[in-house]
Amino acid sequence: MNRRQPAWKADALPTELHPRLVGLFYHKIIALASLKNMYDDTIAAIATPPGEGGIGIVRLSGPQAVAIAQKVFQPKKPGPLRSHHVRYGHIVDSKGKIVDEALTTLMRSPHSFTREDVVEFACHGGPLPVQLILELVLAAGARLANPGEFTLRAFLNGRLDLSQAEAVLDIIHAQTATGLALAEAQLSGWLAQTVGRIRADLLNALAYVTVTLDFPEDEVAVEDIGPNLTANLAAVEQLLATAAQGMVYRQGARAVLVGRPNVGKSSLLNALLRANRAIVTPVPGTTRDTLEETANLAGIPVVLIDTAGITASSDLVEQLGIERSRAALLSADLALLVLENHQEISAADAEIAQLTFAKPTLLIWNKVDTSAKIEPPTLPFTHPRLVGTVQTSAHTGAGIDNLVQTIAKTLVGDQRVVASAAHLVTNPRHRDALQRATASLQAAVESQNLALPPEFLASDLLIALNALGELTGETVGEDLLETIFSRFCLGK
Repeated sequence: MNRRQPAWKADALPTELHPRLVGLFYHKIIALASLKNMYDDTIAAIATPPGEGGIGIVRLSGPQAVAIAQKVFQPKKPGPLRSHHVRYGHIVDSKGKIVDEALTTLMRSPHSFTREDVVEFACHGGPLPVQLILELVLAAGARLANPGEFTLRAFLNGRLDLSQAEAVLDIIHAQTATGLALAEAQLSGWLAQTVGRIRADLLNALAYVTVTLDFPEDEVAVEDIGPNLTANLAAVEQLLATAAQGMVYRQGARAVLVGRPNVGKSSLLNALLRANRAIVTPVPGTTRDTLEETANLAGIPVVLIDTAGITASSDLVEQLGIERSRAALLSADLALLVLENHQEISAADAEIAQLTFAKPTLLIWNKVDTSAKIEPPTLPFTHPRLVGTVQTSAHTGAGIDNLVQTIAKTLVGDQRVVASAAHLVTNPRHRDALQRATASLQAAVESQNLALPPEFLASDLLIALNALGELTGETVGEDLLETIFSRFCLGK
């Protein structure tokens, strides 16, 4: 019998897949092709935020973008629009009346963000000029774009993979320089490249298994794919291991300041914000409601929640504030338990501390400047989830920098992100897909080690490949795309 050549490499896979497996792997790709055909018209939207500004931009994309632009734009000097050249002129209505001055830029397909013909009008940045220009281009044949539709077209036309498209949104929403660096790194394509290499290896393994299914009686060159599976499982697990830290940098965390009245919670909030946001007086109970502000703590966006001092009270308003304090604690990722450095622990302190037992808790001994006492009192209880202790003075600023670093270390660990090497998984959707890929690859390795029938191994590999393909959009459905891009603003 002739030895069958190993025609089971990834580039030959579509014609080699076992018939029972084809539908599972390709139905989503076919759906994407159909979806792309739905977006073949010309869209328009205002691409700058609402309100007054120095400039406003109206953007067009699609096959009729140039024709529509020529209907509403009169260049100062006659001549056709040239790709990637800026022209000065006026936007005019159907009667030739000038609406506004504008700089018009044409970007011919495929050298544009959407890989379609794109025209942008840069006009004066008031609400009325951009709205009038948008109405003119819509009347001339364009359709109002859906939220995120420009970026969706960039994805469907191969300009970006799905992880890069999501990075565009992360750049817009970034709250810290570290979050911005993570989003820019993802936009550069590192995640897609890493996942692409893993998928290529797994596709080769699946192709080999498929050949053994399709041609069980042929003499197929035996290949040990066990090391391949083990190595790629480790690579996926390594990506997944970065998700917890990455998601904190991207999404931030919630930290609630709790303690009895007048221990300095509001003063600590102001010190962490570097601004006088909370009202501070010597009168206990000044804060009667929760106050939330976002601070950049060592590159992490942290929502700091100042709460009413938790104490027994007959005042109805104060009681409502205390209830909100308890609710804020339940929703927090980290409790900041504030006690006074120079006072012994009271029964009220111990009762409040008990409320934090279910949360990771950082103990803050505040007001170190009000007493010559250096060491804080001994806790009369054992906190089951105490993650650290810091001494501070919100009044003088002593210990505040240490508090910031301790909060950051508690949230993301000892390893901090370096902007030049910011390769972390930051998206919950990506984490979930990696978790499913990890589970399937673990099952595949077990199937290989136990020498189970190849159908088991093929099924596990297909599920893993589909999960990994969801990260980059290679195996994603229309419903998920709609969910992702609906979070974008109009004009992006």
